[in-house]
Amino acid sequence: MLRMLRRVLPLLLGFFMALPAPAADLDEIRARGELRHLGIRYANFVTGSGDGFDVELMQGFAAHIGVRYTLVHSDFYSVIRDLLGREVVREGDSVRLEGSYPVRGDVIAAGFTVLPWRDAVLLFSAPTFPSQVLLVASAQSPVRPIAGSDDLAADILETRALIAGKSLLVMEGTCLDPANYGLEGVGIDLRAYTRSTNLNEMVPALLNADAEFTLLDVPDAILDLRKWAGRIKVLGPISEEQALAAAFPPDAPALRDAFNAYLAALKASGGYDALVDKYYPGIRRYFPDFFASVPR
Repeated sequence: MLRMLRRVLPLLLGFFMALPAPAADLDEIRARGELRHLGIRYANFVTGSGDGFDVELMQGFAAHIGVRYTLVHSDFYSVIRDLLGREVVREGDSVRLEGSYPVRGDVIAAGFTVLPWRDAVLLFSAPTFPSQVLLVASAQSPVRPIAGSDDLAADILETRALIAGKSLLVMEGTCLDPANYGLEGVGIDLRAYTRSTNLNEMVPALLNADAEFTLLDVPDAILDLRKWAGRIKVLGPISEEQALAAAFPPDAPALRDAFNAYLAALKASGGYDALVDKYYPGIRRYFPDFFASVPR
């Protein structure tokens, strides 16, 4: 019997260790003494150098609830699995969870867009930042930007018309997934970028002529227009304005509520405004209504 237990026990331990741990809500995280922030190297939200808009936001939140902060790096394909311990499978407009994986973090904050399919499986905070998806081309492209108007819906239709019969570089499973914007099955030559899960590589791939156009969101486009000055241009909007937010497991409402309270206090104190100026100077002119609600 003892010999059998010695053989079976490691297998049982391995099985239970592979099961996803239950989501940690506020009390469990305080008891543990650590907040694990799932971050993705993207734009200035998580820079990869130990700082970033969302890094500082979550460092402040960890201090606010009295625990230490840990950054856990992930990517856009794995991050929901790292939070929930389940894989998200999209089937048209519906999603399902399957599999069993280790839970590696307590909250996602990485310039993470609130999308309907994500909202079905995650608990989002109040918006932390505004965004919008744009159509971008190399500066040498003969296609001209739309004139733009006060009618965003009309501008989106005009921008979409520019892509007809062209090639478009996209990254599936992210905010740049063509399925999010009705761009599949409409005569566009979609070219999925698969060399990595790093959205920062989209502009270099565009300049390498991997496709005629690509998609970028506004926070990333602002940085890329500066980094690749004179080499890329924005043609027009592809989406309505979007919200970025922190994402929590569905069974961690107290943690989400504590973050919302912290975010509101940070905005009232001017600390949020300072983070915006530090990491995204100039973005207010793109989203005046969003930032008008933030005390300065």
